[in-house]
This record gives sequence, C-alpha cells and structure tokens, in this order.
Amino acid sequence: MLDRQVVKEFLEEEFEDSGIEIPKGILKKALVETFCEYIEDNYYEWLQDNFKSFFIHNDWDWIRERIKHYSKD
Repeated sequence: MLDRQVVKEFLEEEFEDSGIEIPKGILKKALVETFCEYIEDNYYEWLQDNFKSFFIHNDWDWIRERIKHYSKD
C-alpha cells in the first residue's frame, strides 16, 4: 500500500517541475488516489518482472555482488 501523502507530495513536485497544471474539475485528492490505485494495480506485475530479471540466470555470484553493492551504506 502506497503512502498517499508521499505520492501527493511527489506529484506536486513533479507537476511544478514540469509545468503541468491539474485541470479544473479534477480534485487533487481524487487524482492522487487514482494514481496510487493505478500503480498498485501494476505493482505485482512489476515485482514479477523484476524477480525474473534479478534471478534469470541463477547467477549467485552476481547476486552476491549486488548484495555487497547495496550493503555499502
């Protein structure tokens, strides 16, 4: 479940940066909710695609390198 407040702030920044204005008759709250639902509908497919690309070759050495890369924080 997406954090609606985070998505709202993200959209506000993106709209401002790109010069996009929300047309009259479209409520920001409805737009944020619809965008979140759109993302959530595609989320499972996105996870499946990323699973396939991450594990496609069963290359555990590459995965170990990814773990090292992301563990450097």
